Amino acid sequence: MRQDRVQAGSLIITVFGDAVLPRGGRLWLGSLIQLLAPLGVNERLVRTAVYRLVQEGWLVTQACGRRTDYLLSPSGQARIAEAARQIYAARAPRWDLHWRLLLATGTWSARERDRLRRSLFWQGYGELAGNTFIHPSADVAATFDALHADGLGARRADLLALRAERLPLRGTAADRELVRLAWNLEALAQAYIGFEQRYASIVAELERAPASPPLAFVGRTLLIHDWRRLLLRDPQLPQELLPRDWPGERARQLTRRAYRLLLQPAEQHLDQTLQWADGYVPAAAPWLWQRFEPLDDECSLGTPRPR
Repeated sequence: MRQDRVQAGSLIITVFGDAVLPRGGRLWLGSLIQLLAPLGVNERLVRTAVYRLVQEGWLVTQACGRRTDYLLSPSGQARIAEAARQIYAARAPRWDLHWRLLLATGTWSARERDRLRRSLFWQGYGELAGNTFIHPSADVAATFDALHADGLGARRADLLALRAERLPLRGTAADRELVRLAWNLEALAQAYIGFEQRYASIVAELERAPASPPLAFVGRTLLIHDWRRLLLRDPQLPQELLPRDWPGERARQLTRRAYRLLLQPAEQHLDQTLQWADGYVPAAAPWLWQRFEPLDDECSLGTPRPR
């Protein structure tokens, strides 16, 4: 499987959300170093990246003698759970026909506005004008959490959140016009097509011959990392607002097939590699095996389902 150069901090978030959270949300630093080595991330990069993730509020530490466990912080776990609703969903979310609008008020420097635009872009928001951003289904509370994590918490009072519904008045612009103005769907479609081209051949290889446990873990991590970064850019528009033959749904089904082929051998690798600082080897939670499976309540598959 081809491995591209990836940013260490972002890759560690993928590993925590995909592999560590189902096993209690914590692991020994030595295990993380061992898991990331085949992905081209050396010990120095791991240590630097986890230090930054602690500073940014994603992780917390817990000492056990001379060893240290890294755990998802409450806010880090909440952000991963929100992302998991999209990552592991069997289908795109249904639309309630309401738009989420975020208006930037007050005076913003060019640097602040660029940071705001970039942060919202990676949450799937489109831009209607220099101070108006739009999304069909975002959890706005999670949006503000992400803006705070991106260093924009001090500007919270200058952001107005609205929930709007288009009035069906004759001769006025339709929802499709908002989509055309706010998003570059052609670029997103090309990204999905590139994802399909890359992983279709991998799925074919896996169907011919299963991957070894270590290689399955590498493949599963890169798969979810690439899929996660695609979804961060995708506003998850309803089918009726998308172009014909939209490649996003094909990519979702391809991801599901690849994940099912990689899941079991990757878990065998984690059984041998992932441990806590005290030597305890946690088992995977049963809900892990429900990822990408249809659920009537469409609850998150990144955290245990409520009882």
